[in-house]
Amino acid sequence: MPPITLALILINAFVYLLGMFSGPEIVRTFALWPPWMAELFHPWQLVTYSFLHGSALHLGFNMFAIWMFGSALERKWGDLRYLLTYLISVVVAAMTQIAVSGYLMRFGGPVIGASGGVFGLLLAYALYFPNRHITIFFLPFGIPARRFVLGYGLIELVLGVFSTSAGVAHFAHLGGLFGGWLGVQYFRGRGLFGKGWRH
Repeated sequence: MPPITLALILINAFVYLLGMFSGPEIVRTFALWPPWMAELFHPWQLVTYSFLHGSALHLGFNMFAIWMFGSALERKWGDLRYLLTYLISVVVAAMTQIAVSGYLMRFGGPVIGASGGVFGLLLAYALYFPNRHITIFFLPFGIPARRFVLGYGLIELVLGVFSTSAGVAHFAHLGGLFGGWLGVQYFRGRGLFGKGWRH
């Protein structure tokens, strides 16, 4: 397993175990709270929320996705570009959740989970490996990555607008997709510190 992918999985697992013993204070300090809750919101939460998970199942799905999509991207890109794209996705996901679900819908609860970064990796994976098939456990066939991302994005948009159920940050997922796209476009263009990383 590539080193950054392995490190992300180990850090998330460690934080989950830490949260089992630390009580609610870890969520109060490091989850993403809306900025108008000034006593709870801190700038570092734009990143730290992504290392918190509400259940072992939540953690397991996200870490499986990081391994599945992130390993291929890290091998293709290298450590730094991969890590920066992941973090861009995490931050853009947080900002999108605050802007849309927060300021427009007055969402007031904390956001946790690595899904924003995962969706960014998924978008990047679909751009670089569009014809690779993604297998979903309940389907007897694979779906090309490009179609999978398009369909998943549309589902998240519909759920974000029309779903009344709490507990899933659909706009963070959409923001993660956008963050992944921004990361890919940045490195395909003028690159990091003026270096032309284009592929």
